[in-house]
Amino acid sequence: MNEQMIDKIASMAKRMRKNALTMAFSAGNNGAHLGPGLSIIEIMAVLYGGIMKLDPENPEWADRDRFILSKGHGTLGYYTALAEAGIITSDELGTFEENGGFLPGQPIMNMKKGIEFSSGSLGLGLSLGVGVALSGRKQNKDYNVYVLMGDGECNEGSVWEAAMAASHFKLDNLIVIIDYNKMQSDGPSHTVLDMGDIEAKWSSFGFKTFTVDGHNINETYSTFKIATNDKAGKPAVIIANTIKGKGISFMENNNEWHHNRLVQSQYEAALAELGE
Repeated sequence: MNEQMIDKIASMAKRMRKNALTMAFSAGNNGAHLGPGLSIIEIMAVLYGGIMKLDPENPEWADRDRFILSKGHGTLGYYTALAEAGIITSDELGTFEENGGFLPGQPIMNMKKGIEFSSGSLGLGLSLGVGVALSGRKQNKDYNVYVLMGDGECNEGSVWEAAMAASHFKLDNLIVIIDYNKMQSDGPSHTVLDMGDIEAKWSSFGFKTFTVDGHNINETYSTFKIATNDKAGKPAVIIANTIKGKGISFMENNNEWHHNRLVQSQYEAALAELGE
């Protein structure tokens, strides 16, 4: 990965983090899922800025790569990536959580705007991803399917049913990403329901496994390239070590910001930390 690409994606991630804060602040008393949105910023910037095959002029292009946000409370990272990719506009970002708008706090499927899946009820995205990947295989399409999940979401039994199916059907066009920030709405993930060795668990279900620093753009990009290009008859999982609330010191690893409202003083302090 060359320095120009790294700089491009890093600049993209910085804009996304700023836009996510502005969207959350504009939501007012509705609040927003800041912590889980900020933890996936670099992952989303790498996907939409350097990995996925997309056509912003034709979001429904049949040969596009598919992205499914299974952890629906990560919309701040999702919507800002769609804007950076040119699929939605910066003005449309300003409609976040407006009544009647198409950018609610959890995504609603809108193919014309690049939103592939309605999520919010956790544990369902991987099942859809398996179906979409299998459909691509049956239609002799060469697109890849990327499913982003939370580590707390892996407590859901449906995740493991889907994982078994992905392995059974040898879906090497399916790449799962775990936002492994080690926290969920009820507290630290290991105290809510300890998964044990997460990499060994996915490996035991027949997945190629990779572990990365989910905020290191070079490492994340390189791993996506390997996971995507290795067509060895196995689905892949990328376990991305992340920090909930990444980039804002008073939000990092602070579960009060799983969902919260951002007041003026906090917004200004957060922007200052980003150098804005």
